[in-house]
Amino acid sequence: MKIRISVGPVNLTATLWDNETARVIYDALPFDLPYHTWGDEIYFAIPVSLEPEDGREIMEVGELAYWPPGHAFCIFYGRTPASTDDRPRAASEVTPIGKVEGDIALLKKVNSSTIRIEKLIAE
Repeated sequence: MKIRISVGPVNLTATLWDNETARVIYDALPFDLPYHTWGDEIYFAIPVSLEPEDGREIMEVGELAYWPPGHAFCIFYGRTPASTDDRPRAASEVTPIGKVEGDIALLKKVNSSTIRIEKLIAE
């Protein structure tokens, strides 16, 4: 399941993993919403309510996750305020759902108020 993430002039491709949470989120796409940042994490509430699935707090740069307490889609592109080393750390357990392909560091330079997540359909 491929998706496109668009924030201002930055367009990234990501692959969602084969788990229940990722499938439900993929089926709910597209999202075009305002977002927040927390350190080097973008997060935004989505119209999906799911229980945790194989949750963890320590993430890899470029990973995507769902944060059940905030019903939020999360994009980790660097350290967060909860990090204790160079790895991103979520505020609490998140469900990993995928990974961005390409240069996720581009997100450090965006200055936009909304994000768009959509299905990437091969033509």
